[in-house]
Amino acid sequence: MISIEKVEFYEENGYLAVEQVLTSDEVHELRCVTDEFVKQSQHVTHHTDVYDLEPDHSQEHPRVRRIKNPNLHHAVYDRVLRHPRILDIISQLIGSEIRYQTTKLNLKCPNVGSPVQWHQDWSFYPHTNDDMLAVGVAIDDMTLENGCLLVLPGSHRGPVHNHHQDGVFVGAVTDARFGDTEVVPITVAAGGITVHHVRTLHASRQNISPHPRRLMLLELAAVDAWPLRGWGKIEDFDAKILRGQAMSEPRLETVPVRIPEPAHERQGSIFEVQTKLSRPEI
Repeated sequence: MISIEKVEFYEENGYLAVEQVLTSDEVHELRCVTDEFVKQSQHVTHHTDVYDLEPDHSQEHPRVRRIKNPNLHHAVYDRVLRHPRILDIISQLIGSEIRYQTTKLNLKCPNVGSPVQWHQDWSFYPHTNDDMLAVGVAIDDMTLENGCLLVLPGSHRGPVHNHHQDGVFVGAVTDARFGDTEVVPITVAAGGITVHHVRTLHASRQNISPHPRRLMLLELAAVDAWPLRGWGKIEDFDAKILRGQAMSEPRLETVPVRIPEPAHERQGSIFEVQTKLSRPEI
């Protein structure tokens, strides 16, 4: 559990870092499994349902920038998704009934690692209320040099910025009035977690260090937050409940919404969606 002061900090700033959530053994296990996934990617030449690849990926030098839905592919990742210490912390922020939306593992290879442009997760998947957040589980130390998460404190209480350009959704902020002058890096040691609200503006830069930066992301929501766009089969939707009971009465709140449509031709991960953004990188 975390202190009342940390809960209040999250509510005010829209982000949080908590150290030493996973044990050193759990971190070691995550590293070993992730190394094996990267090794197996040498047989892959294009993006798949499991892998999103760096542009310079090759058989000789396998470089993965995302493992998609890792909890569906290995029990170690699934245990992280259901980790009681993580869920205890999140229950203090969005309530005791928790559903997961999806998971992903973003990797930044040493001296490479694709950047992620400024965006709000909310722009990708608006819901009936915004009791939603993302947990980043640090498999390596997250530093400014290796591309740690960057946030704009308090931005979760502001507007939903425009993520459209030339008539299509590009998955990054395109508002001319947007400024990133109050950037805060969230540094955390391996085994710690980062937390950011679904409307918090965030980004990450390229890894310019000789060390990897691997971060497993868990997108979590209150059970009564329902997506405004299709949720698929109700049985599959309810199967994503980590704590609590299935219900059929979404909680409706007055929250700002922009629908992420129309989509352009390059879909998949955020890296692909942001390829249409015609402005300098962060």
